Amino acid sequence: MIRVQAFLIVVVALMFGWSASAYAKSYGAKICSTPEYSCYKVKKGDTWEKLFPDDNQREIARKVNRMNIKLRSGMTIAIPNEFGSSFMDHSPFPYRTAASGDKFIYVSLSDFAFAAYDEHGNLKRWGPISSGKSYCADIGRSCRTPSGEFTIYSKRGPNCKSSKYPLGKGGAPMPYCMFFKGGYAMHGSYRVPGYNDSYGCVRLFVDDAKWLDTKFTKGESRVPVIIRR
Repeated sequence: MIRVQAFLIVVVALMFGWSASAYAKSYGAKICSTPEYSCYKVKKGDTWEKLFPDDNQREIARKVNRMNIKLRSGMTIAIPNEFGSSFMDHSPFPYRTAASGDKFIYVSLSDFAFAAYDEHGNLKRWGPISSGKSYCADIGRSCRTPSGEFTIYSKRGPNCKSSKYPLGKGGAPMPYCMFFKGGYAMHGSYRVPGYNDSYGCVRLFVDDAKWLDTKFTKGESRVPVIIRR
């Protein structure tokens, strides 16, 4: 009986387009109970602009929560107890690491963030990410982002689009896409929701993707990308 009930739940979920991500706990909701943050439950009518009129604090709040989507009533977000002067003050990565002689991009799937280090081991920028879902119902398999050591081998600029998704049509915007393994890319997205939501690509805030593409990797060939779980 339990197996039958579980099967029916799965069938209904597929019929109505439910997915694990619909119930995923956001990164902000996970960290807001730590000493550095306070938890805030979003109320009807709240927006990023209303809650954080200061542009700098709004940028920090979005990056801390790994989220650039619109706020919804009932959502829990983390608010820093001390904002500091810049989002760089909230980096989950060290400001310096061992110099490798080459610039590289480090992606932490567990921290939902990337770091860009120069050849001297200095952190130049960090930002939020959203990686692949555990399961994608429409393709019937896991969509997890691969981990390992790769290199950026192709960049297609601000007008980059997916050739595969949405399924059967393609055309999903992937601004400033930077391919690192087959069809997997880091790219800008206006849907970085604070939990894993992609088909395996590494979604970035669009301003971060633009910076990585046009500044950090400008004129460089095969910049290393290290992805860890």
